[in-house]
Amino acid sequence: MRLLATGQWESGRAGGLGPVCRGGSLRGGLRASSQLHAPVWASPPPADPPHGDRRPGHPVLCRLRGGGRGGYYARVHGVSQLLTAFLKKTECNCQIINLGAGMDTMFWRLKDENLLPKKYFEVDFPMIVARKIHNIKSKPPLSKPIMESHSGELFLIDAHSLDSSRYAIFAADLRDSSELDEKLKKFNVDTQLPTLLIAECVLVYMTPQQSASLLKWAANTFQAAMFINYEQVNMADRFGQIMIENLQRRQCSLAGVEACKSLDSQRERLLLNGWETAHAIDMMEVYSYLPQADVKRIEGLEFLDEKELLEQLMQHYCICWAVKDSCNLGLSNIIF
Repeated sequence: MRLLATGQWESGRAGGLGPVCRGGSLRGGLRASSQLHAPVWASPPPADPPHGDRRPGHPVLCRLRGGGRGGYYARVHGVSQLLTAFLKKTECNCQIINLGAGMDTMFWRLKDENLLPKKYFEVDFPMIVARKIHNIKSKPPLSKPIMESHSGELFLIDAHSLDSSRYAIFAADLRDSSELDEKLKKFNVDTQLPTLLIAECVLVYMTPQQSASLLKWAANTFQAAMFINYEQVNMADRFGQIMIENLQRRQCSLAGVEACKSLDSQRERLLLNGWETAHAIDMMEVYSYLPQADVKRIEGLEFLDEKELLEQLMQHYCICWAVKDSCNLGLSNIIF
């Protein structure tokens, strides 16, 4: 994560609001276009907009000349706010599973802020995991926090997995819930511990059946859990259709776009797959909750001359969260 001029953390994931898709594979905006640098959280804000705002499939962002930065900040702020609320409710006596983690650096931010859960898991494709492990091994500012938080003798690391007492990363196909379950158990997941699962631009690349299977597995596996999902919404209108057509022209199919018709369809998918309560808000609403001082600084960096287009784009992405609270921890009270 970078520290923005606003004084807030910026995620290490790919910039902008939406997906990076190559060859139609299951890759979200949280994937291959980011670099994991060290120590990124100490670096100054970039002089230019994040490179993600010129991605294929989102020509609107190109026209906005960096319009992705405001949406990017709102995305990071929104997910972080929900995550922090979960940590407070559980007093960090919990675990986090980052599904499709890519080059995200949330673990290092939480370590830096003394907010680490009992264990933090990251899952992605083998190529992405191998690249991240290489970066961790070769950069002391990344490896040192893992070693500092580790206790006990067992520390496993190879080309496609790393397992310490507080951090684990491994490769798995999220479309196969049984494989994911088996590997999590191998890396000592605790199903009795309150668990936060995070998926950003992941479910939309699965078929509705595959994402339903993943959501149902999560709801059935953990006694107390929260699921945060960030992806597209309102994709049935004309603006949404143009986004889909632009991606299709680049051989990138949103296999799960059916669930992205509306905020209601996003909530309904969660409720139908075992979650007790579900919320969904678009990114324009999240943006409206940002501190006004931050908004002024962001918009000053943007040089926006087409703010209406940015608003349209942000109305087509959302954050959804659902909870299952068998332990009565008050998770259902987590809201913006």
